[in-house]
Amino acid sequence: MTDTSWLGPAIDVRPLLAEQQAAFIDLLRRLDNGEWARPTICPGWSVKDVAAHVLGDHIGRLSMHRDGYHVLHPQDGEAFPGFLDRINDEWVTAARRISPPMLIELLSAMGNQIVEFWQTVDLDTLGGPVRWAGPEPVPYWLDVAREYTEYWTHHQQICDATGRTGLTGPHYLGPVLDTFLRALPHTLRDVTAPEGTTVQVNVTGPSGGVWTCTHGSDRWRLRPRAHQQPTVNLYLDVDTAWRLCTRGITPAQAVERTHIDGDRQLATAALQIVSIIWSPPKPEAWEF
Repeated sequence: MTDTSWLGPAIDVRPLLAEQQAAFIDLLRRLDNGEWARPTICPGWSVKDVAAHVLGDHIGRLSMHRDGYHVLHPQDGEAFPGFLDRINDEWVTAARRISPPMLIELLSAMGNQIVEFWQTVDLDTLGGPVRWAGPEPVPYWLDVAREYTEYWTHHQQICDATGRTGLTGPHYLGPVLDTFLRALPHTLRDVTAPEGTTVQVNVTGPSGGVWTCTHGSDRWRLRPRAHQQPTVNLYLDVDTAWRLCTRGITPAQAVERTHIDGDRQLATAALQIVSIIWSPPKPEAWEF
């Protein structure tokens, strides 16, 4: 049996999917013509482009994992993040011919099918990797949680672009942060440290929590909250946390917004966390 205990306890976000889907469609129906065209934090993408990207995600998920239809693959020598960027851009470019009313109609239909699809999946079964959590196969509970965080993130990007608050209460954002912080062990994978070295991330505010990552005999692992003094404690608010994990802000900006108590170099390594597919320059290995 494959050990995935290093990811921490399982979570089930499926009860939130229908609510998030309904809120997303309601958000899109309230947009005026000018708001559809507003730029977002996604370089080169308007609000409409971000919505079209979500539609592409829905169609891709249903086609591949429900219908078993696999036709897109990286080209020779193409890294997976580059492949993903390419096919996302190709989709969004093609989807620009879709009108906003038709886009809403398609998102409503496909989003409802996504909600139904995830109810049929055994969350404890191993699927493929969630690449920001590591290269190993992981249980489907993390896969669906990853999908929920992507829906939520794009919802918030549209809200930011149009001056709306969005789904920032604990009911929605709490599970997002709980999912994002599952990237900590993979984030620290190149940090060489004595066994028992502990990083504790404290996200403050009603949607926050405490995540503890400890270096074991074989790898970094998420553990219950440390009883002993961690090697480093990081304190950051919920807005900093989710924007860092989705690269809405850079690690350098996050350092300025984070209180660090303990080993600052180890804290800097932890703040490289990213919970989306990302193509940063490869850093040198961290050693302590």
